[in-house]
Amino acid sequence: MPFTLPNLPYPKEALEPHVDARTMEIHHGKHHKAYVDNANKALEGTPWADMDPVEVIKKLAELPDDKRGPVRNNAGGHVNHSMFWAVMAPAGKGGGGEPTGDLAKAINAAYGNFAHFKEEFAKAATTRFGSGWAWLVVKSDGSGVTICSTANQDSPLMGKAIAGCEGKPILGLDVWEHAYYLNYQNRRADYIAAWWNVVNWAEVSKLFAGK
Repeated sequence: MPFTLPNLPYPKEALEPHVDARTMEIHHGKHHKAYVDNANKALEGTPWADMDPVEVIKKLAELPDDKRGPVRNNAGGHVNHSMFWAVMAPAGKGGGGEPTGDLAKAINAAYGNFAHFKEEFAKAATTRFGSGWAWLVVKSDGSGVTICSTANQDSPLMGKAIAGCEGKPILGLDVWEHAYYLNYQNRRADYIAAWWNVVNWAEVSKLFAGK
């Protein structure tokens, strides 16, 4: 069946003041919907039209040349945003705080402590030129977690198409201007700092555990 726009797991105003309701309304209802619609249009009538979107972007190399670009951008945008909504929650109601358990151990093993991890993640998000994403991924060789970033709507799930950022994404931050400009204008660093208040570490932990 065609890709569908998932419902937000919380009201659009639930992440305020860190992510404002108007931004959520436009980001989810306009931008994400456009990715879904454009991906469905690009895949209509092809063998990939009824495939899970994650599997589609994993198989980019198999798509015809005329489909690969539109699918990379739009199916990638759909997959990225579907995860983005899920790894956030209202501050103090699932959002914010620090990771625990095995996820915390993996982050500490890679970055020493949570404070240093936040610094390195924020650096990846801040220095991503133009539009894109910052990620925490489980390395494809299973050796731990690492931070990386991708341009546009590229995903670490795209594998070799994304040199230097391959693996299973478990946390992603959208740094396209449409994700923050209404509230933060050009202050991307302020948006990143506020975003930590709505990270749903319980959901990230589930992704880390493969659930």
